[in-house]
Amino acid sequence: MGKEKSLGRKLPLKKTYHLDIRGKTIKIGPNPWLMGIVNVTPDSFSDGGMFLEPERAVDQALRLVEEGARIIDIGGESTRPGSTGVSEEEEIKRVLPVIKKLRPQTKALISVDTRKSRVARLALEEGADLINDISALGHDPEMAAVVAEYKVPVILMHMLGTPETMQLSPAYNNLLFEIKHFLLERIRVARKAGIKETRIIIDPGIGFGKTLEHNLELIKHLDYFLDLDKPILLGPSRKSFIGLILQEPPAGRLSGTIVSCLIGYLKGASILRVHDVQEIKRAFLVLEYLTNLKEVAK
Repeated sequence: MGKEKSLGRKLPLKKTYHLDIRGKTIKIGPNPWLMGIVNVTPDSFSDGGMFLEPERAVDQALRLVEEGARIIDIGGESTRPGSTGVSEEEEIKRVLPVIKKLRPQTKALISVDTRKSRVARLALEEGADLINDISALGHDPEMAAVVAEYKVPVILMHMLGTPETMQLSPAYNNLLFEIKHFLLERIRVARKAGIKETRIIIDPGIGFGKTLEHNLELIKHLDYFLDLDKPILLGPSRKSFIGLILQEPPAGRLSGTIVSCLIGYLKGASILRVHDVQEIKRAFLVLEYLTNLKEVAK
């Protein structure tokens, strides 16, 4: 749990989910899970180049676990707006050494942020616990079979287009309905491939083919997706919509990230994908007191 210990209080009216990882059941909720981001890329929008060396990436991952991250999400391919992707071999070269060094050192869950089935397979062989696929199993026709074979969870995210094109005038007739319909269809694809219901997490895809207004509407109405009966992951951390509001670069978007995470959680998110684990963990600690009308001990 890290330095900021949970007080054991649960926020009201929050749902719990059961996540199956290789036959082991883990309960998510009612308190939020934090997913710490470790990008081993030279060009990610916020931390690109900071953790390219495996040792630095592992040190960062362990620090995030100490601060309270339940999941570490390792990514070897930038999916920032306009990015064109990297080869399979390059992604493997970036990701695998980190997983090999990290797995023996932590019991936290390890997620791999990839669209490629071979990257996923090799990562799972090294002990990764789940796959975070921004294409929702749509990029690589073999990905669903790999996830089903290894009996691990998958995060299905909504994205309009590809990272290269997604921010070129994104438009919807009905934002919430279209994203829900997409997620429902991808859940059906996952189930047809043999992925159990309890191994599916959904993500509405903040910043992936959305304008400022789209992102705000998604967070404010996140509870629209609760009837899909899947854990919801929300990833607003340091995103450009916060930058547009605050007129700040990624390093100056912490306050907006905290507010987005808190509101997203109150609207139904179970997992928050963030860079700044300690600060957001502390914000949730205060929220526990405020929503339970507890007094700080004198």
